Formats: sequence, structure tokens, C-alpha cells
Amino acid sequence: MPVPARRLPSWAWVTGLTAGAIVVVCALTVQAEKGPHPTATAAGAKPSASASADAKPSASVSPTPRAVPVPDGSGSGRRVVYSLGQDRVWLVDADDEARRTFTVWPGTVDPASGSYTVSLRKNATTGSDGVEIEHIIYFSAKSGVNIAFSNAVDGSSPPPASGAPTGGIRMPKADGAALWAFGATGTNVRVVE
Repeated sequence: MPVPARRLPSWAWVTGLTAGAIVVVCALTVQAEKGPHPTATAAGAKPSASASADAKPSASVSPTPRAVPVPDGSGSGRRVVYSLGQDRVWLVDADDEARRTFTVWPGTVDPASGSYTVSLRKNATTGSDGVEIEHIIYFSAKSGVNIAFSNAVDGSSPPPASGAPTGGIRMPKADGAALWAFGATGTNVRVVE
């Protein structure tokens, strides 16, 4: 005659399932930490301003933000540095170390070189080009055009300029989120040639 199976108490099942869930979460965390992070686009890679509205930014990443050095004469301390000539942004910490750098798609109106501060932040709106944007960080105005960093909600690059003056400096979605976390109101912004 077969021996009836012994039934485990319910607390044993709960303990086993909890332990299994913890192992899975730990494994996924380790995998995420080892995986590629979109911290910077490749050095020298410059997004095309003529990309279509559906184009996706380059997924290539630079191994460290030091691959492209922070421009000389960009100030000191914690700041956002924007190079007009390189179409590139650096997020620089208080120790003058670049924590992240990435290329951007500038609007048709560039800010003048100089020092600014983040004056206003807006979660989301529709850009003057009709694209839904988020993480909008205003820091300047020129010729009646507000100049701000932002990213398209869908991650696309901006469409070609249509002749209307635009001050949006767009970036890939992950970089927009990083800049949003870094650039609180009052954060220094340094624009260099």
C-alpha cells in the first residue's frame, strides 16, 4: 500500500516562494548592472538634424563620459555644459568630473555663449514642431524664443527645421531623463562655442 504524500505547512510554501522571488530579483539586478547603459552616445557620433521624425537616436554608448573631455573654459563646480560647436552636453558634478555626456539636436536659435541658470522646468508639453516632449528645462531666451533642453516622449529625433525659429535642444530619451534628474531649478548652465 502506497504511503500518502506528506503535506507541507502553508508557511513553508510562502517561505519557499519568497526565497525564490528574492533570488530572481537579485539575478535580474546583477544582469542589469552588467548590461549596457545608454550613458553617452559614441564619441564623434553626431545625430543628424535632418533625421526623420521617426528616426531613433543612436544606441551606441561610450564606455565612460571622459571619452569626450569637458571643454576648457566651461567654468567649475556642478553644472550643465552645452557646446554649440560639438552639439554636446556634459553633466558635471561638484568635483568637476563629467558624470554623463551625450550629443543633442539643436533648434534653429542657439543661445549666446555664457553662463545661465535653470529658470523653469516643465514635465511635458507639445513642442513648436508639434512633437510631444518631456523633461523641459528652460535656461535662456534669444530674439523672443525660449531656449530649453528636452526630449521627445517617443524618443524620436526632431524633424528637419521648417523655417520657424525653435529653441528646443533635443536629446535621446534616457539622456533627457538624466538631465531632468540633474538640472534642478537654479542649476548652472554654461554654454560654450
